[in-house]
Amino acid sequence: MSNKHGHQARKRFGQNFLHDPGVIERIVRAINPKPEDSIVEIGPGLGAITEEILAINPRLQVVELDRDLIPVLRTKFFNYPEFRIHEADALSFDFSQLVSDRPLRIVGNLPYNISTPLIFHLLSQSGVVQDMHFMLQKEVVQRLAAVPGDNNYGRLGIMAQYFCKVQPLFEVGPGAFRPAPKVDSAIVRLVPHKELPYPAKDLKTLQAVVRTAFNARRKTLRKALAAMVTVEQLQSLGINDGLRPENLGLADYVRIADLLADTGKLPAEDNEVSDD
Repeated sequence: MSNKHGHQARKRFGQNFLHDPGVIERIVRAINPKPEDSIVEIGPGLGAITEEILAINPRLQVVELDRDLIPVLRTKFFNYPEFRIHEADALSFDFSQLVSDRPLRIVGNLPYNISTPLIFHLLSQSGVVQDMHFMLQKEVVQRLAAVPGDNNYGRLGIMAQYFCKVQPLFEVGPGAFRPAPKVDSAIVRLVPHKELPYPAKDLKTLQAVVRTAFNARRKTLRKALAAMVTVEQLQSLGINDGLRPENLGLADYVRIADLLADTGKLPAEDNEVSDD
């Protein structure tokens, strides 16, 4: 489906353009941009949110992969000389290069087909971030905010909560977009912790433990983590080996990872991205 700019939404980029003025206003109000902020928008699309932020903060920077949208954005916002467009893939973009005198405030209507790996990429750079506000598939927001015992609880939520405070804000129906997606959406706020509540001795070990556990989420811990820890080691930590991965909290996973770090049993580098 094309729009008044003549741009066809592309499925391979996961494009669904926001057009509902009420929803746009509510999102910008939640972001609460200030003129002095260092704001970066991922995937501005046709500039619906961009326009509202630029009216407050003319130094906005955006990261856009679709080269056909670049001239649309340049034309639409030609009267903002400090507006910067970075034609790049957000999945591999180094956001730290945009930091000047202030930490970044990152916003975006994230493409649903890459939202999970993109969030993991952004979490790895959370040290230069003040906060993040994203439109995501409702199910992804539920997974980000899930607690032990929830059906949605898994690797994404644990690692997001390791780095950030997760605040689901409000839901958005399909009608707010063109074309309308087949799923409901939601806005979430991620605020990096000033101090990690449960700092792990070795982050890669924690990532590997969580990934391994949730790759076998229906099994008990004694089976799911059999290649990493013994039943005796779990019991020494006060962890019931008969529980399932979804029953343990972040602090428990950090304790398991720290035990492995203390024993020198560190995993190979963790490059795998799972949807769990």
